[in-house]
Amino acid sequence: LDGIDLIASRTGWSSELGYELFLRDHKDGDRLYETIMQAGQPFGLRPGHTSTIRRIEGGMLSYHADMDINTNPFELGLDRFIDLYMDADFVGKDALRQIKSAGVKRRQIGVVIDGPPLAQPNTRFWPLSIAGQSIGKVTSAVYSPRLKKNIALAMVDSAHAALGTEFSVSAAQGDRIAVAVEKPFYDPKKLIAKNETAA
Repeated sequence: LDGIDLIASRTGWSSELGYELFLRDHKDGDRLYETIMQAGQPFGLRPGHTSTIRRIEGGMLSYHADMDINTNPFELGLDRFIDLYMDADFVGKDALRQIKSAGVKRRQIGVVIDGPPLAQPNTRFWPLSIAGQSIGKVTSAVYSPRLKKNIALAMVDSAHAALGTEFSVSAAQGDRIAVAVEKPFYDPKKLIAKNETAA
């Protein structure tokens, strides 16, 4: 691109159709950025970041919100990316084998929260309980105008992760009822990322 050696890849973690650019030489980073920004100027291109609403709709995880150093891939439903029986060794392989053998204690799930639209995304974890017993927390919550409902990602005890399970949520606006649902909340077949729909 403009003499900059790079690889353009239609990959990524987001739920949107997007591209990643991998530089062959990190020293070209500033030049690549300026080249792209200049080319995009007539179209109003500006730097941005992930939309919180779209991130949660797509079930995208945010480090320190939905996961941290104490979270394992089994809890997040990412076990399909792990081969515990491959010949090659990797950091954490033995620990992950032990976790799998002992059984996963927590699960990350999607929930829909009842009541009027949330005024803003949560800025702290909201406790989840069943019959007064703490069973987890809402990690990311937002009102989705597209879905016309309050949606959230939550980490709960595995025993309470089944679809349809009802919880009490101690939200910023008071106690509400939440129900475990499938995630992602929107475009579960990733048709947008596959460019198979104009949704």
